[in-house]
Amino acid sequence: MYQTLKTEVENGIMIITVNRPDKMNALNKLVIEELGNAMEEVYTNADIKSAIITGSGEKAFVAGADISELNVLDRVGGATLAQKGQDHVFDKIDNCHKPVVAAVNGFALGAGCELAMSCHFRVASTNAKFGQPEVNLGLIPGYGGTQRLTMLVGKGKAMELMMTADMVGAEEAKSLGLVNHVTELADLLGKAKEILQKIHTKAPLAISDIISCVNDAAKCDPQGFNNEISRFGDLFATEDMKEGTGAFLEKRKPVFKGK
Repeated sequence: MYQTLKTEVENGIMIITVNRPDKMNALNKLVIEELGNAMEEVYTNADIKSAIITGSGEKAFVAGADISELNVLDRVGGATLAQKGQDHVFDKIDNCHKPVVAAVNGFALGAGCELAMSCHFRVASTNAKFGQPEVNLGLIPGYGGTQRLTMLVGKGKAMELMMTADMVGAEEAKSLGLVNHVTELADLLGKAKEILQKIHTKAPLAISDIISCVNDAAKCDPQGFNNEISRFGDLFATEDMKEGTGAFLEKRKPVFKGK
């Protein structure tokens, strides 16, 4: 179905693997196109409750963009590339109403770091390396990196990392707030699946609203508090709210239906 991705659905989790190991899973135009299409599946397939994005092999999650495609672009071409990537993939992941987790195995550099940061949170293997080295190419991050890295690690560290092009390892990334969990490589997908299976037991509509409201906060949306109040109120009209509160009072586990 895809030329540059491998996909499978397991227990409601769609595992999306960027599969260009000979190119360190670098993002080219076709990968961007296919990632967007895969995310469309996540959005529209009711059997998919969440997604994991990872890379093929042990060396790289995604080691960056395909430089050979960048070298031929002019000013308009560069802006168009960034806009299409943001619209078709990165913002689509960030705003997905279902949880999307990055399982980072190895290098997550440039567009790869941006891909990981667009996910709702990140699990990394001990050999993971993160960085935004675009300044070495005379560029800046173009897929949301200047914004999302700053949200995650703060202004000072984001400035330093992007201006020096330094990489950080998994443990430092965790200490900075860039990564939630660090595991051995063999346990990486298992850890991501474990977290998502726990999330699957919660109310899907509430999970969707959490994603939206937390994104408001991350973007300093002045309407964030009002949006939270509105969504909180709307949930009182759902079957899941009645089920959740009823199950609590009856001392049993709730069975949510996403209604």
